[in-house]
Amino acid sequence: MAEKYFHHALKFRREVCIGCSHCMNVCPTQAIRIHSGKAELTDNRCVDCGKCYMACPVGAIIVEQDDFSQIFMYRHRIALIPGVLLGQFPGKVTNMQIYSVLLDMGFTEVEEVEKGTGILRMAMDSYLQENHHLKPLISSFCPAIVRLIQVRFPSLTENIMLLKAPLDVTATYIRKKYAEMGVDPKEVGIYYITPCAAKIAAVKSPVGDKFSQIDGVINMDVIFNKVYTAMKQGFAGKNQCSLPVSAPLKPFQQLWTLTEGEASLFPGRSLAIDEISNVIEFLEKLENEETCDINFLELRACDQSCAGGILASGNRFFTVERLRKTAIETAAKEDTKVVEASNDILNHTQHLLQNMAVSKVLPRAMDKLDEDMKMAMLKMQMVREIMKTLPYVDCGLCGAPTCRALAQDIVQGKAKITNCIFIQKKYEQKNWLNPQETMDILKQVWGDDKFTDPDNTKFVTL
Repeated sequence: MAEKYFHHALKFRREVCIGCSHCMNVCPTQAIRIHSGKAELTDNRCVDCGKCYMACPVGAIIVEQDDFSQIFMYRHRIALIPGVLLGQFPGKVTNMQIYSVLLDMGFTEVEEVEKGTGILRMAMDSYLQENHHLKPLISSFCPAIVRLIQVRFPSLTENIMLLKAPLDVTATYIRKKYAEMGVDPKEVGIYYITPCAAKIAAVKSPVGDKFSQIDGVINMDVIFNKVYTAMKQGFAGKNQCSLPVSAPLKPFQQLWTLTEGEASLFPGRSLAIDEISNVIEFLEKLENEETCDINFLELRACDQSCAGGILASGNRFFTVERLRKTAIETAAKEDTKVVEASNDILNHTQHLLQNMAVSKVLPRAMDKLDEDMKMAMLKMQMVREIMKTLPYVDCGLCGAPTCRALAQDIVQGKAKITNCIFIQKKYEQKNWLNPQETMDILKQVWGDDKFTDPDNTKFVTL
């Protein structure tokens, strides 16, 4: 059995799956196979990017989340919300109204994830200066990208910045704040409202950290629906009096989760690339040393970064527009010095900087054919030999996304050469297989249902 490298937030429901193979065809890491007419996930390849979730036409793939009622196990219940949640709502809805509904739902405090990005920016500045010889340095912001590099571009893991993501920085601040108040840590529950599956996986099995400061994760589409429904029913505003007055985020903080949110902040040559297919294309060039002299890379798995997260209910372009408009308005207020409020997190700068680092990110090569190097080399040669007999069509009828993926599965004992429809036809011509045997092979991949005639079917002959 293959080692399970990561926790995965994406779950496949076999009872719903129709074996259409849409998910298999869009997966950027070839983590999905079709067996017995059902999609199956290969754990050590999946990076929780959510492409399969978006492609599934029947809702057979779901994103796990913690039970909302769990928040009531804690006396102090903090909702840690990303800026893109605020950008989901129409402009007439204020942030205070959103916070108020969240308090009505049971939370005792609301904090924005990007609150810690001011101090994170200081840490990133220092990191870039101290590691200027290592080019390019890659932001650790997007957990799907970190995992992608681990499994598909293992030689680039040393380029990942070994710093916490904003989510973890702000959670660390909250823990410290309540500890200074004398509150028992067991009474503090921090729940992150996530726009994507990868951040759930990052909380459940963090890369570079032994554990997460987050107690639970709730999907953003669920929270958006609850908040928006409450507002439509006129329930917003009850708890506004209990909202703390704190300094609003600076414009760069409000834009941090959007494309170019990080890349625009640092000197030297910086690039911002979003959408995982674009990222893969660029990293392939980088790994082959076709590109160079880049200081910093901001890589995001989703189109328009977190605004395009799979759990975002609103249109990503409208979300980006709203957040950019908010940042412009905030900048105007800063210029006129209208905004004056406390910013308690700055009092914890030293503590946060001291706890900013994470341990080394290790490769998790998805194409590792064997633990023994000699055997791995032998299997690699076997893959090359098998590829000579395959058609290079990548049709997916074998239940694997590409011919090479099938060859690797064959070497690993997970498939047979006769899974290939072209090989089947060749074998039939040579009388090595009969039509019934071919049909049995196809049923093993695609299930019996696809080859069973429904009642009263009328076949059209041309």
